[in-house]
Amino acid sequence: MSSSILTAVAWPYANGPRHIGHVSGFGVPSDVFSRYMRMAGHDVLMVSGTDEHGTAIQVQADKEGLTPQQTADKYHRVIAEDLQGLGCCYDLYTRTTTRNHREVVQELFRTLHRNGYLIAERQMGAISPSTGRTLPDRYIEGTCPLCGYDGARGDQCDNCGRQLDPADLKNPRSRINGEVPEFVETEHFFLDLPALAGALGEWLETRTDWRPNVLRFSENLLKELRPRAITRDLDWGVPIPLPEWEDAAMKRIYVWFDAVIGYLSASIEWARRSGNPDAWRQWWQNADARSYYFMGKDNITFHSVIWPGILLGANGQGDKGGEPSAFGLLDLPTEIVSSEFLTMSGSKLASSRGHVIYVRDFLRDFGPDALRYFIAVNGPENQDTDFTWEEFVRRINFELANEWGNLVNRSISMAHKNVGSIPAAGELTEADEALLQAARDAYATVGDAWGRCKFKAATTEAMRIVGLANKYISDQEPWKLKDDPARRDTVLHVALQVVSDCNTLLTPLLPHASQKVFEALGGTGVWAAQPNLIEVSEEGGSPYPVLTGDYTAQQAVWESRPIAVGTPLVKPTPIFAKLDDTLAQTGPTWAPIE
Repeated sequence: MSSSILTAVAWPYANGPRHIGHVSGFGVPSDVFSRYMRMAGHDVLMVSGTDEHGTAIQVQADKEGLTPQQTADKYHRVIAEDLQGLGCCYDLYTRTTTRNHREVVQELFRTLHRNGYLIAERQMGAISPSTGRTLPDRYIEGTCPLCGYDGARGDQCDNCGRQLDPADLKNPRSRINGEVPEFVETEHFFLDLPALAGALGEWLETRTDWRPNVLRFSENLLKELRPRAITRDLDWGVPIPLPEWEDAAMKRIYVWFDAVIGYLSASIEWARRSGNPDAWRQWWQNADARSYYFMGKDNITFHSVIWPGILLGANGQGDKGGEPSAFGLLDLPTEIVSSEFLTMSGSKLASSRGHVIYVRDFLRDFGPDALRYFIAVNGPENQDTDFTWEEFVRRINFELANEWGNLVNRSISMAHKNVGSIPAAGELTEADEALLQAARDAYATVGDAWGRCKFKAATTEAMRIVGLANKYISDQEPWKLKDDPARRDTVLHVALQVVSDCNTLLTPLLPHASQKVFEALGGTGVWAAQPNLIEVSEEGGSPYPVLTGDYTAQQAVWESRPIAVGTPLVKPTPIFAKLDDTLAQTGPTWAPIE
């Protein structure tokens, strides 16, 4: 039965290019999931964009001698191009500096304020002594006053998970330049999370199928909820939409509040661009719709508690009641799909420390599917995982090249050489039937794993069928059957059918390679659709690039399709090139030393 599936992907900051640690959390998992769901016949809406507000953008702009808008323009394009190169099949990848996004954010702000879930309070705000600017919570580090962890941020401690304020930290310091911040009294709006705690708790009790780490973390946060500031002393961001605050030039809506609302604003922008302005409601106001939010573990708080809290308040469903916003009642997340960290030599990948492998460099030298495969089989799905060039080379050479690539090449090469086309099968033996049945059975197992975001399990099962097919060919030895062409052709037909099936099983993960395999088997047209980078604009605004695509016409579907006897075959070229073994010890010249 077809369902409406919203894939909501975390918004990367526009303060620099993304590294492979970023896309292992939000990029590859969300795309694999969306591709599978489309193949399985579901109506998928995959949205996100570049997060372009906040101090992080201002800091980078100062470094480069640019304005914040110029910085956002520059890195929005870089990130969008990298995500296109990776094959991320967004229906819309946009940005937060659009007029549409500002209007949606301000409407939810006004609704929360009207419903009583925004309260104005005075607090001690952190100021940079050298610039006079507000330091955002995440740009302040210090010792957690609750557990003693030295490395807690000004908004939360990643060690104990407690919510914090910058003034709570012991020995606070700026992540930008190490200086000790000054604290001054300032007035801000706070989201009244305690007034939403009851509704949040009732909702979380229904989330029994979440990943255990996400559910435990979220439940612990509920125990100590307190109001959380959603405005900051900045001049770069969404203005506060209240008459009495219109003249407050240095007051803006805090970036974390406006970024999570981007899932809704991007859906609304997509609908408008599709020609049906109400189309977004299919994914946001539908009891049968499901929504999956993809991110790294450092963003769990914002998606499992704060964003649902915003939605509940905007729906008028907290302790204070209220009326829904102009958008009506909005659905809460179905599942939070959080990944752990991809590390290098045990340390989190970080651009600020030069401990980084940028996506663009990786794609240039190794292509998208090699990275996608590594993230699936060796990525941080359930625990922090160390990236090493040794493991990367081993996975690509021994699994993609020697197992999958070799199966494709040897099967098609023998059929091309001996028949010139897909041969017909004669009477099937027990071995033939066993392999064909194993491939058919894998659709249920692998599909279930893709759909439940069990990426390693799905890949492992698909590659198990690849291994069975390689063993089958070695056991049947079709190259020795010249005197029995009927049996030879049967073996080759079975092998090619399983190649076709394995290609389907791996299409969500390896869309670029799957297109090549489809064509090598004589297919024509688009098997796995890819995203397009196009220039768009709002009325009176400057053009900007977005990712979008037409994924309805692709031929890939989640079912076994009989191969067509007589389809001409040509001599294949390798699908995956083996990597130089020396890379395992040295890595490429541009990569940091592990």
